[in-house]
Amino acid sequence: MTTKHTIPSDEDLTAFIDGELTAEEAARIEAMVKEDESTAERLEFLARANLPFEQAFAPLLSEAPRAKLEAMLTAIPTQQSAKSGPTPPFATRRRFLGALAASLVAGIAIDRAVIIGRGFSAKDENSEWRAVVADYISLYTAETLAGPAPGREDQAAQLASLDEKLGLSLSPEAVSLPGIDFKRAQLLQYDGKALAQIAYLDPETGPMALCIVKSDKGPKAPDLESRKGMNVVYWSNATHAFMLIGHAAADRMTAIAEGVRGKMAV
Repeated sequence: MTTKHTIPSDEDLTAFIDGELTAEEAARIEAMVKEDESTAERLEFLARANLPFEQAFAPLLSEAPRAKLEAMLTAIPTQQSAKSGPTPPFATRRRFLGALAASLVAGIAIDRAVIIGRGFSAKDENSEWRAVVADYISLYTAETLAGPAPGREDQAAQLASLDEKLGLSLSPEAVSLPGIDFKRAQLLQYDGKALAQIAYLDPETGPMALCIVKSDKGPKAPDLESRKGMNVVYWSNATHAFMLIGHAAADRMTAIAEGVRGKMAV
């Protein structure tokens, strides 16, 4: 765990946010946050991401060999620090079990510090929200979005729930993608702001999503970037920022995004 002169790791900060530290460890983190600006900024960054990661992981964890993993973890001896005493086994095991279970099932680690993304400046808001969304969407598989596509009435009802929070007027036609199935529209939250996510399943490349947040940064022409092995086309108008993310080739993603952008401008 963290010592007085050691910068806390993201795991320590995440455990602090989740209330999983002892009183002594929590006090040590609080002192470091007051003394070190970079630690304070990192803590704020980790605390601000409110995407429903638990919901995304639920199918993976339900399939994980939990009994076997629990037996393995029980056999691991607790390491004791001379100064701080033993780490609470429930905290260590809960975080380790979650990461190991998801790693075995999907080849990923679910430590929230990794999910949120490393290396992006907390002050670069435009880049940061795309990084968080990319981490979240990277958890999706075709099985995540399996099942029949909702009918037009259901699509319209789901989209209407986004309109109120985002000040939009979305129709199934406006967000339809050629040859790609609409699966669901849901309202998420990022940094205290409403975030609309419309999820699709491309029969050729798998999950795809159109995400929208309010933005006062002004219009920006479409641009392309790569995140988490996916292509992202992003742009903005006077009131909102948009991103289309998926596994399709860059030229195809650009063409699809251009079609959506054209319909949104109507």
